Amino acid sequence: MQLPKFVLADNSEFPEDIFIIHLDFPRFIINLKDDEVEFLEDLEGEDETELESEMEHLITLAGEFYDKEMEGYEE
Repeated sequence: MQLPKFVLADNSEFPEDIFIIHLDFPRFIINLKDDEVEFLEDLEGEDETELESEMEHLITLAGEFYDKEMEGYEE
């Protein structure tokens, strides 16, 4: 099965929160309410500088994904 790079999620226990889940490495969840990032795997041993740069890029892509999804709901 091929998975999308990002998925959008919400949860009735957190009615004010919207989550974007990144399903490629490094897997993580962003809470758009406060921009908190939670990694879903151990990143110990990864190059910290490279990971930081990649995360900046992925967070930008996540924001673009969210904007595109919201445009689809408005139409």
